[in-house]
Amino acid sequence: MELSEQKQLIQRAKKDPQAFGVIFEEYYEPIFGYVLKRTGNVHSAQDITSETFFKALDRLWQFKWRSISISSWLYRIATNEINQYFRRQKKSTYSLEAMLEQSGIELKDEYDLMQEILDQEKELEQAREWTKARKILVGLPEKYQEVLSLRYFEDKKIAEIASILGKREGTVKSLISRGTAMLRKGMQPNQESRVVGIETISPASKKH
Repeated sequence: MELSEQKQLIQRAKKDPQAFGVIFEEYYEPIFGYVLKRTGNVHSAQDITSETFFKALDRLWQFKWRSISISSWLYRIATNEINQYFRRQKKSTYSLEAMLEQSGIELKDEYDLMQEILDQEKELEQAREWTKARKILVGLPEKYQEVLSLRYFEDKKIAEIASILGKREGTVKSLISRGTAMLRKGMQPNQESRVVGIETISPASKKH
């Protein structure tokens, strides 16, 4: 979807909740997958993703177009929610059903939420190397968790990460470099090659 189309969709969604349903259907899966990889907990990921879209809908009237994509905007909200989750670990949440009910959104197609959760959970379990790296990742300072997760889990380019986090591209590159070094250091010697693999198995490492 081109930026001009996204701009028009945002304007429609401000007046018609059904237009927000298009945003929800388009971006729920990638946002849920991102949150799940960051938290490693299916139920928490479901709650955080629901809150992300609830807050996106709630704040839509405040949204001012500054050439940031809908995707980047949602990732920014999700990242903030994840950071709060790690800070507090316990919080009241909005359920997905409550969000849809309060908004009045009716999805075009029946959305099998449980199947999506199961698919994402299976993907997470299969990514054992990522799981090991994630255990170390959550112990790093927040600023490194953000950039490394977006770069290696979500395959985001430097420019998009900078847009999502509101940072300069040079700062993002520096944080990725330092964070990757910290990940390497945190791994056992016989596992170090797997962390190096973060740079090799992800196509994002070759993008700038």
